[in-house]
Amino acid sequence: MAQESSQPRHHPPARTGLHRVVVLVDENSNPFELGCATEVFGLHRPELGRDLYDFTLCSAHPRTAMRDGFFTLTGVAGLDAADTADTLIVPNRPDTDVPRRPAVLDAVRRAHARGARLVGFCSGAFTLAEAGVLDGRRATAHWQWADSFRERFPAVRLEPDVLFVDDGDILTAAGSAAALDLGLHIVRRDHGAETANAVSRRLVFAAHRDGGQRQFVERPVPRIPDDSLAPVLAWAQARLDAPLTVADLAARAAVSPATLHRRFRAELGTTPLAWLTGERITLARRLIERGEDRLDVVARSSGLGTAANLRARLRRETGLSPTDYRKRFGRG
Repeated sequence: MAQESSQPRHHPPARTGLHRVVVLVDENSNPFELGCATEVFGLHRPELGRDLYDFTLCSAHPRTAMRDGFFTLTGVAGLDAADTADTLIVPNRPDTDVPRRPAVLDAVRRAHARGARLVGFCSGAFTLAEAGVLDGRRATAHWQWADSFRERFPAVRLEPDVLFVDDGDILTAAGSAAALDLGLHIVRRDHGAETANAVSRRLVFAAHRDGGQRQFVERPVPRIPDDSLAPVLAWAQARLDAPLTVADLAARAAVSPATLHRRFRAELGTTPLAWLTGERITLARRLIERGEDRLDVVARSSGLGTAANLRARLRRETGLSPTDYRKRFGRG
């Protein structure tokens, strides 16, 4: 028997100073992605001593049957709550060939027109594309639907190999679990790496997964699978301040540099050097957030070498100088 979840239909006023995240739930929406949004954006954060977002669910109808009739959502806010969102998370559904409700698409268009950030989890990219806000924009969708998405929405620049795409004010995640990757990326973008790491620890989920969804596409299983890269990754993460090279990583893994490159591509979807640089930038961001204001110390401790290289890498990654990054995400 279908279960019901109930809360008052009106939506409460936004809490002062908090970014408002609204999840638009539609008929046959996926419960998992709804849970991901709630876990990342909707929970109180006593471990941080503050809440990060004001969070609301809304629907076009008082009763909304979730995927396969697992349960019926009732009593959430009305569709007008979408007009108050700073970030609107759009519906995702397995029936990608069924048109979305006109009222839902209109709400997405209104949010986009007034400058709200739009987020699509998994098949939510179909909702965004159907609303017409993805034309000429970058997006991703689940690898199973890549061909049908391209056929229906040729004006969208689909990137099917990645876990998520951040195209500024529109962000999309490739699959159900990738909703967590994108959610943590948004927290990192809004509140910094240290806060995103705290949220990921509570979720018991990696703050950043390397590679893309190409590693999850169905393919024949090798007869003798490679050993995991986890030991060499952990070894390198503990020595980021050292002048590590790809040759050092290969020697630690007891393979040739060419073999190491192949394994990184297969398991992580990236190169050893790109992975190492990304880890160093993440460490540098955390050091700045924790209050270290000496750029030469941050650069040396993270393995980026010089303050000039740190500035260039941080600006390329975040769009901010170290000073601006500290002002936005540093303690106090």
